[in-house]
Amino acid sequence: MTEYKNRIIGSGVEPLDQILFNPRNWRVHPLNQQNALKGVLEEVGWVQEVIINQRTGHLVDGHLRCQLAAREGTKTIPVKYVDLSEEEEALVLSTLDPIAAMAATDRAKLDDLMRGIQSDNEQVQALISEIATKEGIIPPDFEPVGIDEQVRLDQKKKVICPECGHEFTP
Repeated sequence: MTEYKNRIIGSGVEPLDQILFNPRNWRVHPLNQQNALKGVLEEVGWVQEVIINQRTGHLVDGHLRCQLAAREGTKTIPVKYVDLSEEEEALVLSTLDPIAAMAATDRAKLDDLMRGIQSDNEQVQALISEIATKEGIIPPDFEPVGIDEQVRLDQKKKVICPECGHEFTP
């Protein structure tokens, strides 16, 4: 049995203006992600600390949360401190989000979970709708076509069944 090392050395609250963004952070955050996280932070608040490497002082995870907090004038944020070498910091920085993104979806459980969520926050509603659409729980919005793009049923080609030879129009 392998026992994993515990690299977490503490937690606390850090002044936002003292947090060093990681110069090797490769993630960019599109507007829809910014809006979604902002909506959840507004509705629920902090549920996860950002991660700071005690050795380098660099942020390892939580760049967007820090950016959003700064925009809102937040002075302090919850942090978790880890002790990593620069090489380990690079490994964690490069793999933390991609590993989380590898998770598969149990659609039935997600559908059940989504049915219990109620939010008045527009950004949260948009996020929930986007997740449900992406995961196939609700179909994408139907966009009707104009009359010129529609095909008349009497103009469809006949189809012949390869088994029995029956000819029909779909």
